[in-house]
Amino acid sequence: MRRIRMIIAYDGTGYVGWQTQPNGISVQETVEKALFEVTKERISLHGSGRTDSGVHAHAQVAHFDTGVRMSADKFAIALNMHLPSDIRVLYSEECDPVFHARFSAKKKQYCYRIRLGAHADVFSRTTALQLHDSLDLVRMQQAAKAVLGEHDFRAFMSSGTHMENTIRTVMQSEWSTDGAFLIYTVTGNGFLYNMVRILVGTMLEIGRGRLQPDTIQKALESHDRSDAGPTAPAHGLHLMRVIYDEFDTGEVLSRER
Repeated sequence: MRRIRMIIAYDGTGYVGWQTQPNGISVQETVEKALFEVTKERISLHGSGRTDSGVHAHAQVAHFDTGVRMSADKFAIALNMHLPSDIRVLYSEECDPVFHARFSAKKKQYCYRIRLGAHADVFSRTTALQLHDSLDLVRMQQAAKAVLGEHDFRAFMSSGTHMENTIRTVMQSEWSTDGAFLIYTVTGNGFLYNMVRILVGTMLEIGRGRLQPDTIQKALESHDRSDAGPTAPAHGLHLMRVIYDEFDTGEVLSRER
């Protein structure tokens, strides 16, 4: 058997998330169906992580095992012929059988996009959160710095979620602007369930003046979900990059362009 590694981009609007679920169509299920059309094998696809319903990916990494002898780079072309237009395989290659899309990952980068303005934008309505109120970016930048480093992020995990290890390391946490868009970029060695969305929701409340800039620091110390802010909507969140020891989606896609 050969192990094939892929980079997949998708608009998550029409899906219940990455992982196959009984309550709707998932990205994983859709790609697995395309794999069957190409290989005639019942294949299990493994992703680098589970994006939620409505969350988008510019560089999700997934792998599968196959006995088909097709040239590895041709899988991307063949699969795209069987996939809907909101999912695209950007890259495929054969990799070491010990590689695992999820367990081999070292870093992931997400961004959360917010569009500011009096009138909602037709074209970004499913990929960015539209806000009409003003935000204090200085306060939000101050709060973002508190996220950096190794912390127990239990307070920034959805209530009812159970994980033994809630310690994560964040290497990048910053806000930037791009025209009418405000963008939060965060890179870490892993993220808890809804962690990025809760961080964003907390910082938005700080930017509105409803919470103090030290709210994140206090929540990190208390480990209490009630000390953090609300969960930001899913559609503004984008998985941008996944990094492994010998494989970086950012570098691969830059080279492929």
